[in-house]
Amino acid sequence: MIYESRDIDVAAAASRPRLLPWSSVGGNPCYLLTDSTGTSHLSRIADNVEAVQLGMAGDLLDHAADLLGDSKATAPQLRFLAARLTESLHEVHRIARSRGARLPESHEDQVLDAAPEDDLGT
Repeated sequence: MIYESRDIDVAAAASRPRLLPWSSVGGNPCYLLTDSTGTSHLSRIADNVEAVQLGMAGDLLDHAADLLGDSKATAPQLRFLAARLTESLHEVHRIARSRGARLPESHEDQVLDAAPEDDLGT
């Protein structure tokens, strides 16, 4: 699913869509076409959702440390924890991919890409 922000001039749209921190009903990734400033209404909502997801991941890690340190933790509790950690890791991974895709390409990367692969400085 691709959302197109109505807050921008189409000519000013960024070349790469933003991966949003949620999926469609069918489980497919959602993308946002917006300007390079990332200040549209939907961009701000996505930023807020990411902040909540990252905060919840931190809380879950604290809970995991406590539960794993408890010798009385049961197998069902540990399976439930593993399921929640898996969900959280999926969300954090999506955020990392989204943010990484929006990083500007550095000049150093451009120089390295232009260098011949077989000439490694010899």
